[in-house]
Amino acid sequence: LIVQNMTGIAAGPLLASFGLGGLAVALAAKESLTNLFGTLTILLEKPFVIGDRVKIEGYDGMVESLGYRSTRLRTWDGHIVSIPNQKLMGSNFENISRRPHIRWQTDIGITYDTTPEKVQRAVTIIEEILDRHEGMTEFWPPWVHFTGFDDWCLKISIMAWYSPPDLRQYREWVQKTCLEIMHRFGEEGIS
Repeated sequence: LIVQNMTGIAAGPLLASFGLGGLAVALAAKESLTNLFGTLTILLEKPFVIGDRVKIEGYDGMVESLGYRSTRLRTWDGHIVSIPNQKLMGSNFENISRRPHIRWQTDIGITYDTTPEKVQRAVTIIEEILDRHEGMTEFWPPWVHFTGFDDWCLKISIMAWYSPPDLRQYREWVQKTCLEIMHRFGEEGIS
């Protein structure tokens, strides 16, 4: 009222303008503040660090940087993906770098004309190959079972765990194991 009396300018609309302007600034800053809180949460909780392999929002890649507004991943295709930290903290993600092992799960199909004795022999061969395999820990021994009748084959299911979780070493081990299974099945006449 004093301003209005001294200048003749109506203070009510001026105050309303400042109020609306303040509200607009607050709404504009909301995203920045939520990103800041997301960044602080990441820094304090450390669900991942730069260099970790993570899966976030459908993306799989290595964490390259953690910024004020977003976290950047480099995908396996070489692309950079920027995910806002506020969205990151509100989503589920996997830190693959912190896993204790890599699980290998596969099924092997053998022909329907295979005798029950040869099915048992196939299971035994795989168990022998996986017994004390490279990368095995005593807490996670391999599982090998004849698990059923698919449309075109008899199914043997395999589950084994490899440690440490080095993807390249794991894939080399899987290749070596698969080739050994093929070789041993060939010697036994199992198709």
